[in-house]
Formats: sequence, structure tokens, C-alpha cells
Amino acid sequence: MTERKPPGVSFESWVDKQIREAAERGEFRDLPGFGRPLPAADDAYDEMWWIKGKMHREGLGFLPPTLALRKEAEEALEKAARAPSESTVRRIVEDINQKIAAAIRRPPPGPPLGLKPYDVEALVDEWRRGRT
Repeated sequence: MTERKPPGVSFESWVDKQIREAAERGEFRDLPGFGRPLPAADDAYDEMWWIKGKMHREGLGFLPPTLALRKEAEEALEKAARAPSESTVRRIVEDINQKIAAAIRRPPPGPPLGLKPYDVEALVDEWRRGRT
């Protein structure tokens, strides 16, 4: 705990003294980022800077629901192409079709979805052709 500011001493000079004494004791040497430049400060101010930085450090991301569903649909098609059996292909495509149909019935916020349910039989036929 730091000592209390003595009466009659300006707050700024008291804080400067505390920082100087801590630096002299070497308390700032082992801080993360010591000796490296600060992140670019010439960027426009962003109210969400801390949240975006935290998400970046944690490897997280955020997409609007419609874009997330588009990405999920692409991944489902890739997964179906690598599926080990016809029944797995059907299950993967039917699962993503249910999500697409639900998004069409009740559009989520964000950009337009731009998807329609996939033809299960056509994708199964394509899967079969890829196996021969």
C-alpha cells in the first residue's frame, strides 16, 4: 500500500515522486513489454479498443449472425465432402439446412443471408462421384 499524500503537497508532484522512487528501486524492469514501443497511438480513437485487444489476445472473433452462418455453411460443405459415409453426409447437410431454414424464416440482424437450403441428394451424388 502506498503512503498517503501529505497535506500541502500538490497531487502531481506527489505522484511524480512515487513513480521516480519506484523506477529507482527497479520495480518497472520486469513489466511485460518493457523496452518495446507502445502500440500505435496515431490511430483514430476507438471506444472498443480494450475489448478488441482482449479478443485478439485470446484468439476470439465475432461475426454478425448471418456471416457466422455463411461461414458455418461453407465449413459444413467441406466437412460433408470429407465425410466417411453417405449417412454422415446427409446428417451434416440436413443439420446446416435446418439452421439456414430457421434464418430464412426469422432473419437475424446483419447483412442479408444470401443462402438457401442445399439439395441433399445432389450433394450425396457429388460425394459418391468423389469416392469412385
